[in-house]
Amino acid sequence: MKTVRILLLAAALVLSYAVAAIAAPVGCNKKIESFDFVVDYSGSMMMYNKQLKKTKVQVAKEALQRVNAAIPEHSFMAGLHTITPNGVIVAQGPWSRSGMSSAIDTLKDNFQVFGRMTSMGDGLHTYEPFISGMQRDAALILVTDGDNNRGSDFVETARQIYASQRNLVIHIIDLSDTENGKKNVEAVGAMNSASAVVRAEDLVTSDAAVERFVTQVFCGEAEVLVLRGVNFAYDSYALDAKAMGILNEAAEVIKASPNKRVVLSGWTDSRGSDAYNRTLSQRRATSVMNYLSSQGVPASRMSAIGRGKSFKYDNSNEDGRYMNRRTEISFD
Repeated sequence: MKTVRILLLAAALVLSYAVAAIAAPVGCNKKIESFDFVVDYSGSMMMYNKQLKKTKVQVAKEALQRVNAAIPEHSFMAGLHTITPNGVIVAQGPWSRSGMSSAIDTLKDNFQVFGRMTSMGDGLHTYEPFISGMQRDAALILVTDGDNNRGSDFVETARQIYASQRNLVIHIIDLSDTENGKKNVEAVGAMNSASAVVRAEDLVTSDAAVERFVTQVFCGEAEVLVLRGVNFAYDSYALDAKAMGILNEAAEVIKASPNKRVVLSGWTDSRGSDAYNRTLSQRRATSVMNYLSSQGVPASRMSAIGRGKSFKYDNSNEDGRYMNRRTEISFD
């Protein structure tokens, strides 16, 4: 259970223990040691996705690029494989964002639909010895439409993998468009409570969907000090009197844990360019760090990081945008 402390101006200090959503995948506690992207290469994946009007493999490539771009800066072992037919694009090794991006680009998206039967169960079974060698904890990120029209049962094979493989979670980027495919994806996703199942179209079109998926797959639990009221006016990094009062209380909490380092994460709403908002969010985090330092928190214990745009709250209304213009404190 993540520890979440919420500071409110009205009360001297309110401590609450509950599950807190990590605001963004960057900066999160490392949850896994290895992951592998496994892309369904069967004929049905060469058919068109009606929503985006591209082949399903093309949509899969776009989704994987966006996920890869959002993976937090930790050391991971990683690979990229195809299934049905099985193939190695990138063997398991140290993850490189640029290297993985280049590898994703090489995935072929112009195969013939006919004559490429879908044997997901057999493919996963063949893949299992490789899974056994992945460093734990491990994440298998399966990109598939869920269809299986030949060989062993896809769902049953996934169940057997869970029975034989410890500390492994199967996550699914879902491109299903048939009843059978949808049923298979739902069944595999329901086998493990930690499994993340997300529509590929959502990953392609929504930054918030990418944030949620990457957070669930890659980010472990963290102790977060939520500063309710330490929010900023639009295009500003100035602290008002209300924010200073809350930070006074936060400083006392931080000083009570002298052995923990503090990470200050600054955020903006979604308006403006990415580059401008990264700079603004950094100034917000630095502003909070400077104030905490003035209240006796050693600067050597603190790191200020500008995270850029936040999608934790709804950016379509002013209340949500105000909540996104914030700085959060976590303990490292």
